[in-house]
Amino acid sequence: MFLLGAVFGAAFGVALGFFLFPYVFPPPEVNEQLTQAEKTSLVASGTFIHANPSDPVHYGKGKVSVYDRTVFLHDDFEVGPGPKYHLYLVPKAEIRSSGDLGDAMYVDLGRLKAFKGSQKYAIPKGLKPADYKNAIIWCEQFSVLISPADLDFRGS
Repeated sequence: MFLLGAVFGAAFGVALGFFLFPYVFPPPEVNEQLTQAEKTSLVASGTFIHANPSDPVHYGKGKVSVYDRTVFLHDDFEVGPGPKYHLYLVPKAEIRSSGDLGDAMYVDLGRLKAFKGSQKYAIPKGLKPADYKNAIIWCEQFSVLISPADLDFRGS
């Protein structure tokens, strides 16, 4: 009985550590800015949303702009902290749950630099930003959608 309690206690402690670590040791806010050259080629824009309001842990908000060579998360960008969050560009429209991504092709632009604040990510050469309908924040560690942003190409 003691051994069983130790195993469950250790497992609970590890799980709690994964959950609390980003709150206890959050990365610093960033405040990156676009250059004048980057600002001239706006392709699309959107807003990150809280895809599942009944989930208080996985949320996001703030504006995103897609340029010819850069994706820019504005200074109002914020997501709930967690491990291994990445920014993806996805050609599929209206992603609202983890299952919606399915086997859709996506482009990983890299790990989030911070949970809050403006930041920019380079788009790989040869990639056409107009082919991507969504920018999403994805937790690679647990394969969970954190926040999607439908991209609007008309009002850009």
